[in-house]
Formats: sequence, C-alpha cells, structure tokens
Amino acid sequence: MPLPPLVEPVAALSDAERARTARHAALAGFGPKGQKRLRAARIGVVGAGGLGSSALLALAAAGVGTIVLIEDDTVDVSNLHRQIIHGVPDIGRSKLESATAKILAVSPETIVEPHEIRLDESNALELLRGCDIVLDGTDTMATRTAVATTTERLGIPLVWATVQEWHAQLTVFWSAPPEGVEPIVLADLYDPATVGEPPACSAVGVLGALTIQVGALMAAEAIKLVTGAGTPLLGRVVLIDGLNGRQREVEIRPARRSPDAGDAGDEAHALA
Repeated sequence: MPLPPLVEPVAALSDAERARTARHAALAGFGPKGQKRLRAARIGVVGAGGLGSSALLALAAAGVGTIVLIEDDTVDVSNLHRQIIHGVPDIGRSKLESATAKILAVSPETIVEPHEIRLDESNALELLRGCDIVLDGTDTMATRTAVATTTERLGIPLVWATVQEWHAQLTVFWSAPPEGVEPIVLADLYDPATVGEPPACSAVGVLGALTIQVGALMAAEAIKLVTGAGTPLLGRVVLIDGLNGRQREVEIRPARRSPDAGDAGDEAHALA
C-alpha cells in the first residue's frame, strides 16, 4: 500500500533543477510536488562502495537536496568493476572525496555532508540523527547491525540490500511506520546474533552489474518513500537470482510476535 510522503516539499525549485528533472514532473503520482519533496529530503547513505555507488548517482540525478555520506575507505583498482562512482583516476583517493565530486558534477545544488569515518555503535546515532531515511551500502554484519539498530531507535526507514556472488536481496525496514502499518526490522529477517559474518566478495566474488542494479533499486525505494509514490518494499524482501534471471518476493512477518516469522529469513538466506 502507498504510504504518506516522508517530507514536506520546498517552496520552489531553481530553473536548472526543473530543467534537469523535467521527466520526473511528467510521472503519474509524482509530478512537481514530488520533485520538491526530493529537494527537501535529507538522505543518509552509509558506504560509497558497490551498492552506494549507483545509489548515490541515482539520488543525485533525482535531485535529492541533502546527502549525508559516511565512508572511510580509499578507492582500489579491484573496486572499479562494481563501484561506478569511482574511476581509474581515483585509485588511491578517498572514496568520500571521489563520490562527493561525482555527486556535485551531476547535481550542483545537492548538499553533501561528508563524514570520513567508519560507522559503528559508538557514533551511529550522532551520524544518522536528522536523516529522513537511510540507505545501508555496507558489507559487514557488525556495521549493518549498528545501522539497523540506530534507524530503529530513530524511527526512520532503512533501505537495506545485500549482494553476493550472483544473488541479491532488497527490502525496507521501519520500526515506526505510519499508523496501521506493521513495523518490520532487521531481526525479522535475520537475527544478527546468530547469522554470522558473510564471506567477503574477495573470496567468493560478486557480479558487478547486479550490484549496480540493486543500488539503483535502493535509490528507487528511497525516492518512493520520500515522495509517497507507489508501494515500498516494507514487509517484503525481493530475492534476485542474477545467474538464472529470476526474481521473486518473500513476505516478512514480525518475528517478535509470530513464531513462524523466521520463514522469510530462512528462505532468503538459502537463496543467497
């Protein structure tokens, strides 16, 4: 079901913004007001790697007003097959600096709030406070848990995805959705205490094109939530089998209230 928009629109867009986003204005259920809501939005993105790269480019191109970007790594040559916000000239450069430059090249009006630091339990609340929505582009369970726990505490939506080898998962968590909508959080899909650390992509590989696709889908979920357009993935996880060209959904039920709620997590884990 559609949800109310997350933010109120700004009063007006610049001529350059209107020209650049004119095709959004023509979208049914979106229009000029949706674009003004994007301009007013403050979106947190944790990580400018595989998922973050395409998500950041898509959010910038969409005309998001403020991006809070958290990243502490540097660009390595092995990143480039999937981290498309960076290029060969950026090898050895801070990912934060590289990503910020590309965002501003796409959307000069976008404000980037850079944080060159690794997010963890000690600083997550300070870093994410004030965001309307957060996208998790990290690749360790410890960081994912810190992001999820903090967004739950703040009551803001979390767009969450993971890609490994040929497979991907994508969903939305929200501990405090509008009245009448059931809260869904990370523990309803995976129990962070028992799931363990997934293998690194350096060990098992990852399809770059799939990472780019899923990052763009994360941006689309954020755009829908900000503007109130369409139906977000809250309560559903999309499972993508990139090798065999298959995609399906599994319902997520609240584990804390239903003894059978682990089914979605079990199936998602098995397919990933």
